[in-house]
Amino acid sequence: MTLPFHRDLFAGRQALVTGAGRGIGQAVARALLACGASVVAHAGVAERERQDVFPDLTPEEAARVTLIAADLAAAESAGRLVKAAADTLGGLDLLINNAGTMLGRMPAAEMTAGHYDAVTDLNARSVVLLSTAAIPFLRDSSAASIVNTVSISARTGGSPGSSIYSAAKAFVTTHTRALARELAPDGIRVNAVSPGTIMTDFHRRYSSPEKLEATAAAIPMKRLGTAADCVGSYLFLASPEASGYITGQVIEVNGGQLMA
Repeated sequence: MTLPFHRDLFAGRQALVTGAGRGIGQAVARALLACGASVVAHAGVAERERQDVFPDLTPEEAARVTLIAADLAAAESAGRLVKAAADTLGGLDLLINNAGTMLGRMPAAEMTAGHYDAVTDLNARSVVLLSTAAIPFLRDSSAASIVNTVSISARTGGSPGSSIYSAAKAFVTTHTRALARELAPDGIRVNAVSPGTIMTDFHRRYSSPEKLEATAAAIPMKRLGTAADCVGSYLFLASPEASGYITGQVIEVNGGQLMA
């Protein structure tokens, strides 16, 4: 895979990437492996074989990845996943909080308590619980970093039917800044990447071809993004060598769709 950074950038470092079974999380996990990290890759689908998630790793990369399935909408899963990752890796330097999805479009007038709970449990509460569980391990690291995945919809409000998802991502944006301020004395940096319209399973599920075509036409770069377009921002924020004096920031990756 083509990398924007040196292949030894994360050598000797331990990373937990949630939502790594596909899309952006999978691309980030693969890039970290290619840059030398040891990775616990979380997938939300039980009993997936490593070969299905990462089909073309080198043997050396495959020896440095462990796949763990967990339902992060369940409150007890976050702490268990972090502990399992730290035990497997022998510590933790990096947490990529990427797991999350819309769970279907729900018009505001039809909102149910069940939908609200499901969306916020997965997209907001899990980030808080994972980060909280990771702090003791990250305090022991000299290269500690948390990188959260938010969304352009946290700034724009999203499209119809995504109000709670968009609000959950806005919560994570503020939580990112709050943690960055609180954890800076511990040497833990906290930042976020905010993807725009990225052509992954997310939009194949929740956006029509017509909507995606119209969105692409309105983007200054005249195309939708890819998971690969996002990888460099995660690696940049995760690396103290590249971004050691950056914390509490959100990088917008959207082809000019939103110019902050």
